[in-house]
Amino acid sequence: MFNKLLIANRGEIALRIIRACHELGVKTVAVYSEADRESLHVRFSDEDVCIGPAPAKDSYLNIPQIISAAEVTGAEAIHPGYGFLAENAEFSEICQRSDIVFVGPNPDQIRSMGDKVTARWTMMDLGVPTVPGSDGVISDLDEGEKVAAEIGFPVMIKASSGGGGKGMRIAPDAASFADMFQAAQTEAGAAFGDPDVYLEKCIVEPKHVEFQVFGDQYGRVVHLGERDCSIQRRHQKLIEEAPSPVLTPELREKMGEAAVKAAKGIDYVGAGTVEFLVDSDGSFYFIEMNTRIQVEHPVTEVTTGLDLVKEQIHVAAGEPLSFPSEIPQVRGHAIEFRVNAEDAFLNFAPCPGLITIFHPPGGPGVRLDTHLYSGYQVPPQYDSLLAKLIVSGRDRHETIVRARHALESFVIEGIKTTIPFLHEITQNDKFVAGGVDTGFVDRFLTERAAD
Repeated sequence: MFNKLLIANRGEIALRIIRACHELGVKTVAVYSEADRESLHVRFSDEDVCIGPAPAKDSYLNIPQIISAAEVTGAEAIHPGYGFLAENAEFSEICQRSDIVFVGPNPDQIRSMGDKVTARWTMMDLGVPTVPGSDGVISDLDEGEKVAAEIGFPVMIKASSGGGGKGMRIAPDAASFADMFQAAQTEAGAAFGDPDVYLEKCIVEPKHVEFQVFGDQYGRVVHLGERDCSIQRRHQKLIEEAPSPVLTPELREKMGEAAVKAAKGIDYVGAGTVEFLVDSDGSFYFIEMNTRIQVEHPVTEVTTGLDLVKEQIHVAAGEPLSFPSEIPQVRGHAIEFRVNAEDAFLNFAPCPGLITIFHPPGGPGVRLDTHLYSGYQVPPQYDSLLAKLIVSGRDRHETIVRARHALESFVIEGIKTTIPFLHEITQNDKFVAGGVDTGFVDRFLTERAAD
């Protein structure tokens, strides 16, 4: 096991990694930007290093500064968390060359899944179901229009190097294709430095279900069950739950086998997530694999009793997976609610600012992962995630009832947050029935505005 680990991230995930390290007896190094000087991850780490000014490109994305911080403090490993450099193959490679362990997969594995076109080809070769689409990247509009017509509208235009919903557009018909194609290229180039896009058939009103996979350095790869992530806006998840209310035992088994096949096919090591779209007829299609810990990993932790962050560190240190059974038994139900600094009823407008009152919820089956405190200044430069409220119960009904009470007693004042929106969702009949799809939030907000 490592003696010291540097955390190349901020916010709640940095605190989550610090807690896991302290349980393992591993000392931690926090890096922070000038905007995060008063953040809790800086206060609770054993050491801390300022790595630059507020903009992420000058701090949390500044690879030389992060490597230098690790070398100066004697950190043997770097945990990237999620976002920022978590799926950056170059960063993983530089860590290797610097004799620093990257807590995650190797550069080749990151590259094979980071390029969405390559990932698609890889899955097709492995026999994992994929959404019908283009054979490769499309850089020319005329070619794109031709391929789109062959696939059939609506089509999804997706950034080849994309993630987090960026560089993604839906063209419902031929007339809209050119504008959507150019918009996706522009956003992909700005977000990832790569304007390449590819096309996929747009599955109408699908469910979004992902499987948590884990591999160690001894060839063992397992899945730890699924999470339903269908409630999202702009292709970014808002609510996740396990188990999925729409999967039958037979479909769960098939999808789990496909997820393991996908991970084994690239000799995957570490925590990863294989994501699928599920059609109304029960067909499922691979869409991408995230080669990192997910924001929603607590849902799986609550339902399996495993600590996925500690498991990541064990595996990175060369240890085998700690659990003996192939698939740990899922217990009860869990739902995670992402609380963002946004006004959900004003097109999710960002709302940074000063937290004047912070009162967390409590009670049986309530877990809160957050970096907030009264007096904390939410900076405008980073992702708007403030907290993750994870609620669990014996079944889905009990979990939803507990979630309503938890959201009612969760107080954050000084800025707008998505708490009122999330509370309304828990009272929606369609959500309670468990049959929502990825278009649910747009329809919910449209119907609400009409009322």
